[in-house]
Amino acid sequence: MNIIIQTSRDGYGIDQIRSTMTVGELKSYLEGYEEDDKIYLSFDNGYTYGGIDEDCFEEACEEVE
Repeated sequence: MNIIIQTSRDGYGIDQIRSTMTVGELKSYLEGYEEDDKIYLSFDNGYTYGGIDEDCFEEACEEVE
């Protein structure tokens, strides 16, 4: 199965994002899928797509409320 995450551009900085999942919420959501299911990102209402790998992750030290 392919899992497609519909993404959107909601701001120019993380301080402009009103809501996002926590790591715990994402892990809980993904528990319902098989470990070998592929995850894709969908941009522009499915006009373009991307993938996720370990190089996509980074940590930001700034706090957002």
